Amino acid sequence: MGHKSYVHSGFIVLYSKQEENMSKKQVATEKAPGAIGPYSQAVIAGNWVYTSGQLGLNPETGALAEGVVEQARQSLSNVKAILEEAGASLEHVVKTTVYLKDMNDFTAVNEVYSSFFTEPYPARSAVEVARLPKDGLVEIEAVARKK
Repeated sequence: MGHKSYVHSGFIVLYSKQEENMSKKQVATEKAPGAIGPYSQAVIAGNWVYTSGQLGLNPETGALAEGVVEQARQSLSNVKAILEEAGASLEHVVKTTVYLKDMNDFTAVNEVYSSFFTEPYPARSAVEVARLPKDGLVEIEAVARKK
């Protein structure tokens, strides 16, 4: 398979010719809110899909859902739509990051989150942030392996 190697921080790193030539492809769907800045809804790199953080915005109206529970539900629905457009699904998610305006909302968001994922659950980080775009209460991003 023609692996190459290099030394990084004292470790030998192996990579294939395919990885060396890996390009990125933009993902865009109307089933999730469009990007509100100079970024993509998601990018495919090799067999991996990296979504941008998704707020709880309704893709049809552009309005934020009411309250943290509905925003979390809409955020994850947006992530799901983007992954499906990229040829992946929530079942293929290996890592998520959840950004919360208030860590006191963790339990409520966790209940919604658990309705979207099944075991084995993705690895996850959850952090409280000072402010989210459009004054959202939750934003969620994901990394998934394509089908």
